[in-house]
Amino acid sequence: MGGTAASGAGGAAVPGAGGVGGAATPGPGTAQGAARSGPASAGGPASKAATANTDRPAPGTSTAPEPQGSAAQASKPTTPKKATATSKTPVKKATPAKAVTPALTLDPRALNRATLHRQLLLHRSPMSAKDAVAHLVGLQAQNVKPPYYALAARLDGFVPQELSALVAEREVVRIVTMRSTIHAHTADDCLTLRPLVQPARDRELKNFRKGLGGVDLERLAALARDLVEDEPRTMRQLREALSAEWPDADPRALSIAARCKLPLVQVTPRGLWGRSGQVALTTAEHWLGRPAEPASAPDATVLRYLTGFGPASVKDMQTWAGLTRLRDAFERLRPELVTFRDTHGVELFDLPDAPRPDPDTPAPPRFLPEYDNLLLSHADRTRVVPAEYRGRTWQGNLAHCTFLVDGFLAGVWKLADDTLTVEPFGTLTKAQRDAVTAEAARMLGVMHPERSYHVRFGTVIRP
Repeated sequence: MGGTAASGAGGAAVPGAGGVGGAATPGPGTAQGAARSGPASAGGPASKAATANTDRPAPGTSTAPEPQGSAAQASKPTTPKKATATSKTPVKKATPAKAVTPALTLDPRALNRATLHRQLLLHRSPMSAKDAVAHLVGLQAQNVKPPYYALAARLDGFVPQELSALVAEREVVRIVTMRSTIHAHTADDCLTLRPLVQPARDRELKNFRKGLGGVDLERLAALARDLVEDEPRTMRQLREALSAEWPDADPRALSIAARCKLPLVQVTPRGLWGRSGQVALTTAEHWLGRPAEPASAPDATVLRYLTGFGPASVKDMQTWAGLTRLRDAFERLRPELVTFRDTHGVELFDLPDAPRPDPDTPAPPRFLPEYDNLLLSHADRTRVVPAEYRGRTWQGNLAHCTFLVDGFLAGVWKLADDTLTVEPFGTLTKAQRDAVTAEAARMLGVMHPERSYHVRFGTVIRP
């Protein structure tokens, strides 16, 4: 590894090279509400406990109250009328109504610690890269490098070559799934999740119907399948071949229709660490040598989402998946789940034994790539993104890499030339700056051990 040297305010030279750049993609959705309290520093909200003091379990426990209801709303016992000498019927004593335990309220800090734990960001995990990709139900992969940086932030002992080997061996693939964006999934998840999100692809296709007049979509899908299974094709090649069949249709709409109708994966060398290659596509079934699973009820995916992102609302999961009408699945699972409320009164579901750490649990700094699912997988993102920082990580459709302090979004970063530049959104204490610098050095040592770079605090987002 290279040596160290001061660089800028609080800067130091650290091992590392290469960059994680932004790319055009639709911006994130709107958070539903602000954190209960403003941030104590750039690290995030100062609130440090669930708001229901009398009902809160002891720190570190996963015990949850019974769902729904309010003690104040419980029926009051009625007082029976006194019997008189002329009463002809016996008077029955009224049975007091059973009070319903109110659902515990979780504030943004409590939700933050729970979500960080599920996302392997509170403590780095020793699990393998393949197990982590499955646990997280995929990694955002709009660009090649983000999945590698995402795992570097989460796993102890991770090296980029581990994930690259999984991609080369077709155990992990890149395919459009949640939110109509490219994700890296295990082969098994590719074949099961892609059919699950087909309704979202059908909705997307409706946006291009004007350019598909007279096109038989089933015939288009069959022709496109033959083309890409004969040999992987770029989107341009696919457009040209389909346009020869439907010359009056919009070429872009034809290629998007093929992507929406078929489970198309990006073939290697695209996606390999340290390699370059244009996007070329074939079907998942052809690439993996086995058929896709038929679409099934989303119940099992609900449980997996809660494992990786809970506690969460129905709308949270719909935001993550890009699907609608998931309420029925949550209702079917309600007997197996526990419920809470957020500070806006929204019902949150969770697994009974899932970890919900004490809100005061320390959360070390973490460097995340652009499009990390931590920031994109809830309708209300105040559990990670303080309200005053909402929208700060985007410029138009360009997403910036981010970092966390005390578990919350605290700023952006970029790696270019020989410098990793860190731009906090607020004031960091000396201890926080030192911790951020140390985490940057660790990250670069993992990702680029062959080179040395400076870490400096400066400007990343320019007007």
